[in-house]
Amino acid sequence: MQWGKLQFRMMPVLLLFVSSALLAQEGVVDLGGRAANPFTASSGKAVVLVFLRRDCPVSGRYAPLIQQISKRYADRVNFWLIYPDKSETAQAIRKSVSDFGYEIPVLRDPEHSLVKLSRVQITPEVGVFDRNQRLVYDGRIDNWYVDLFHPRPAPTTHELEDAIEAVLSDQPVARNEVRGVGCYISDLE
Repeated sequence: MQWGKLQFRMMPVLLLFVSSALLAQEGVVDLGGRAANPFTASSGKAVVLVFLRRDCPVSGRYAPLIQQISKRYADRVNFWLIYPDKSETAQAIRKSVSDFGYEIPVLRDPEHSLVKLSRVQITPEVGVFDRNQRLVYDGRIDNWYVDLFHPRPAPTTHELEDAIEAVLSDQPVARNEVRGVGCYISDLE
């Protein structure tokens, strides 16, 4: 193999290594305040980062579905709840996670390192990364909400599950970005 082709093939690995190193430096922490990186714990699995805000009513409404999906794919996908609000305390997040019955690991992203890496804009939105830790989908969970105050009786599309199924089947994701309805993360800056 020629050096140029090897360099090109190694680029995603190098970018991930750089991204992983930057995450530890840019304030991604667990609820105990320890530096954390959801990709180093992935064990070759796909990774789904679920971005939530405690003050976003849409985020709360999705809790049962997020839990259901995370349990269904737990053996093949690592799920993480990500709270990007700088002003949220670990104690308040713990209470919210407990109130909703989540059993998914939780991280705080006050510097928005994971927000930028995942290209999310709204809560609740997700970043789906394949086994090679490449972002393959960013956006809504499904189309349940028409706007902030008007949900459909039931969603008619299921973007998160479609993205997970595509990743697990080594297929391309049909739509790699679909914006959600909820609370803007930029409001937290």
